[in-house]
Amino acid sequence: MSEPSVPSPAPTAVPLLAPSGGLPEVVDSPRLVAEAAVRLAGGTGPLAVDAERASGFRYSNRAYLLQFRRAGAGTVLVDPIPVTGDLGPLAEVINPLEWVLHSADQDLPGMAELGLRPASLYDTELAGRLAGFERVGLAAVVERLLGLELKKGHGADDWSRRPLPESWLNYAALDVEVLVELHDAIAAELESQGKTDWAAQEFEHIRLAGPPKPKADRWRRTSQIHSLKSPRQLAAVRELWLARDEIASRRDIAPGRILPDSAITAAASANPMSVDALRALPVFGGPRQRRSSKVWLQALERARALPESELPPVTQPFSGPPPAGRWARKHPDAAERLAAARAELATLSERVTVPVENLLMPELVRRLCWDYVPADHAGESAAQLTEFVDSVLQAGDARPWQRELTAPVLAAALTQATTT
Repeated sequence: MSEPSVPSPAPTAVPLLAPSGGLPEVVDSPRLVAEAAVRLAGGTGPLAVDAERASGFRYSNRAYLLQFRRAGAGTVLVDPIPVTGDLGPLAEVINPLEWVLHSADQDLPGMAELGLRPASLYDTELAGRLAGFERVGLAAVVERLLGLELKKGHGADDWSRRPLPESWLNYAALDVEVLVELHDAIAAELESQGKTDWAAQEFEHIRLAGPPKPKADRWRRTSQIHSLKSPRQLAAVRELWLARDEIASRRDIAPGRILPDSAITAAASANPMSVDALRALPVFGGPRQRRSSKVWLQALERARALPESELPPVTQPFSGPPPAGRWARKHPDAAERLAAARAELATLSERVTVPVENLLMPELVRRLCWDYVPADHAGESAAQLTEFVDSVLQAGDARPWQRELTAPVLAAALTQATTT
């Protein structure tokens, strides 16, 4: 009897510790911007792009460091803060190029604020999703496809800090070191799966999408707000949130660093009537908050002074369908349609190895199932119903590849739910 074979150990990823051309000088003057533009213009092929922000530290979504790399030109690190108005030469060179980014929707708004916009783009994170990769973080995809290890560690740091430590700059440079090679490897993977056109449609959608629209009633996302039950308490949360937001915007500091959410809900619940009562609450008695006691107390007083007619409703108003968990009670037929649609999409997702959320926006599926009126489509053929579903998806900004895949299965789900 032969001995059982021992599986070979997985190959060890090669650590990527420093940029191949050394750590470049940070571009922080108009002269250096012009020189960097000339250097990138002399390169060839697509441009690897990344940006570092200060999320969690600053109110704005501005970029505090820009990273570029192009074959034949090497890596360029730009500090945009001192040269915000001097990036014209750089824009002239890089805007006509194809940009390669990882999670492009995170960086494009901040780049656009600086006048930097790609003529076309390739998103390696989204490409990984379409390829069916379970892990799509940059380090994971680089290790999977290139056999290299990217050490993470500074992505969540305060990139508005100056001067930036050398270790941070090294980390930033490495984020674009192999992006172009990653583009080539993952493009080959998508080509082998027949998904190249799907990816192209998704990338163009992201490129043209622009910044996300601000959501209504953002104050309702305050942590622990669901512990409050009365409209008056919600009004207090809203006034405190708006006061904090104004200060955070004016000072460009993350709102949670001005006043944590937990303090807002605690004050709304306790309803302190004086400065002393306010300062007796957690957080408000601290040295930083004591200086702002009047601001917070005035916000609470505004909430107390509101007439009943101006108090916010306890339940958030919906512009579309209510949360799916309420459908079984409010609209059981729609709940059946949604269950059938989700089952069909899950099967399709397995077949084409694309996550359900990338096949179609979940909100679009919910809206279709909620608004569908079976009586309006009585007697229609499968082709006619598919055409109707396709028109709904098109109006909801679904891309052609998504509509081609999902319209038939959603039409089948609607039929199934109607006949059961």
